[in-house]
Amino acid sequence: MTLSSPLRPTPEQIEDLQLATTKMQGEKRRSFIAEIALKYCDGSARKTETIFGWGRDMVTTGLGEKRTGIICIGAQSSRGGNTRWEERYPEIAEVLYKLAESHAQQDSSFLTEVAFTRLTAEEALRQLRKQGFSDEQLPASGTMAKILNRLGFRLRPVVKSKPQKKFQKRMRFSTI
Repeated sequence: MTLSSPLRPTPEQIEDLQLATTKMQGEKRRSFIAEIALKYCDGSARKTETIFGWGRDMVTTGLGEKRTGIICIGAQSSRGGNTRWEERYPEIAEVLYKLAESHAQQDSSFLTEVAFTRLTAEEALRQLRKQGFSDEQLPASGTMAKILNRLGFRLRPVVKSKPQKKFQKRMRFSTI
C-alpha cells in the first residue's frame, strides 16, 4: 500500500501563492494559508514555513482555526499606536479646520470635492500660536501638513506671480 504524497508546487506557483497572501489580512489570510498547508504540506507548519516562507505561528493558528471553527480575533488596535492629534486636541482641530476653510478654494476642474488651500503648514502654526495655543499643544510642521490633508485640505505650493514675457509687436507692412 502506498501513501499519497502531497503535490509539489512549482516555483512559479509558490510565487503566485505568496503574492496572493500579501493581498489578504487576518482570518482570510490564515484560512488560505491553512488550506495551502493541508494541500501541499500535509498540514505541517514547518514544511509550510520552509516551502512558502510563511510564519510557523500563523500557519499553526490558521490550522487551529480550521480544525476548531473558532476564529482568533486580534486586538492590535486596542493596545498600540498613538492617538491622532485631532483626537487629543479636538478644540484646536476645530479652530484649524475653520482657519483652513477660510483659505480654501475649490479645484478649478470641479471634478473632485477636494478643497485646495493656499495656507501652508507653517502659516497655520503661526496663526494658531497667535490665537493663544502653546507649542506643546501644536504639532511639528510636517505633521501639520498631514493633519490638514486628513481634514480634507490638499496643500499646494503657493504660485508666485510670474512676469509676463515681453512680446514684440510685429508690424506688418503691406506693400501696395
